[in-house]
Amino acid sequence: MADQERGGYERLGAAKLSLADCIAQSVGFIGPVFSSAFVIPLIVGVISATGKGAGGAAPLAVLIAAIGIFALGWIVASYARRVHAAGSLYDYVSRSLGERLGTASGWLYYSGTIALTAGLIVLMGGYLHDTLDAEFHHPLMSGWLWSVIITAGIFLVLFLGVQISTRVQLTLALISMAVVFAFFVYVIAKLGSDNDVAKAFNPSSSPTGWSGVLFGVLYGVLIFVGFETAANLAEETANPKRQIPRAVLISIGIVSVFYLVAAYVEVAGFGFDLTTILSAAAAPLFALASPSSAGGFGSTSLVRLMELVVLLDMIAVAIGASVSSTRGIFAMARDRRLPRALASVSKRFGTPLGAIVTLTAVDLLFIIANERWTSLFALPPPSPHYFAIFSWASTYGAFALVVVYALMSLGSLRGIEGRLNAGVVIAAILGLALSGGAIYGAIYKVPSPTKWAPYYAIAIFVVGVIVSFLVKGRQPASVALPELRTHQE
Repeated sequence: MADQERGGYERLGAAKLSLADCIAQSVGFIGPVFSSAFVIPLIVGVISATGKGAGGAAPLAVLIAAIGIFALGWIVASYARRVHAAGSLYDYVSRSLGERLGTASGWLYYSGTIALTAGLIVLMGGYLHDTLDAEFHHPLMSGWLWSVIITAGIFLVLFLGVQISTRVQLTLALISMAVVFAFFVYVIAKLGSDNDVAKAFNPSSSPTGWSGVLFGVLYGVLIFVGFETAANLAEETANPKRQIPRAVLISIGIVSVFYLVAAYVEVAGFGFDLTTILSAAAAPLFALASPSSAGGFGSTSLVRLMELVVLLDMIAVAIGASVSSTRGIFAMARDRRLPRALASVSKRFGTPLGAIVTLTAVDLLFIIANERWTSLFALPPPSPHYFAIFSWASTYGAFALVVVYALMSLGSLRGIEGRLNAGVVIAAILGLALSGGAIYGAIYKVPSPTKWAPYYAIAIFVVGVIVSFLVKGRQPASVALPELRTHQE
């Protein structure tokens, strides 16, 4: 049982998570299989609103994005060696830029993870319904009911303990990544002499050269969003000073390799021909897995397997986003930046019960809105409404997170716990450049109504600033509780 109170501060369950658990949290939230299926086409540029992208040089754009993300990961790791609270980036910004900006950042960051969670649950319900209907002509039940069942399952996983959450993520992520990576290797082998790695990393492979590559980099940031979320588990991790920094950096390394291979296969598999890629732009992974008669390298059974593993990865992402959201809500409520009731902890399992109930309620509201308010964030046909909801929520969430990445990078230039070294300065400059570019990419030529998502995010940030003036809060737990921080050595 958790030691829930220490000087009036609520506490989560005993610290018992391992390095593998923490890696599962970050990799699970990132969702490499899901991103490979649906986000890499943005990097290529065939379905982006701007029409610009890296084209055949998509692997080069992914590599550059990975370097920038590693810089951000270095900053997170530097903070995580000293701060071990569940608030993660909210705590980091508070300690570097002050509690008011920290509070506003917390509102923005965790509203982003909540939006990503709820939007993804709506998407999964629709995806399950439509996929079953297309493949077997029987969806079994309506999309909203699938979403409700998924919500109930995630509630149970969250409530029963964080170790269950991370182990489920680990299992789902490993299965989905192993299957898809094996398929990528198979495609590379089948290509034989048609492989051209040098072309994939040549800027001239982009229709607009370096300009297109850099636009690809802006979208490339999106496939790494969530890399830092292992830090939300610091309070529940054995030896967080060592394990959290390692988990963050190892997770970036794992998914970087996966994405480089995925980006290469998704351009080389179509002969680096943008016209051919465009014809499969909505789902290049499924197009590659289709039978040879349809221009692919697989079979109908393989397409169905890919559809299944993408779903498994989506579930892992939803669990990862849920874990991050609930820990953030808990941490901010514990510091009285949100209502105190949201900091309640299950006496039996040591899980953040108030935050879990709150997140579940938001998930259900999104499901109801998708079903009953069909004009909400609606995109032009033939886009289904559940996709419109997800498109808006993912744009909002990604924008919210990268803004906080930028603030964290800016704050690190003041020194992490009073220290400033060349490594942190270089990482901060790269982090600011990458975050700034991603913010630009989230706004530039994005169609309505999705284009309004960043403005909603800015409004939430302003609300957070106002709340920081109206509600005093109390000393952050990361300051008040000695076990949640490491003193300077």
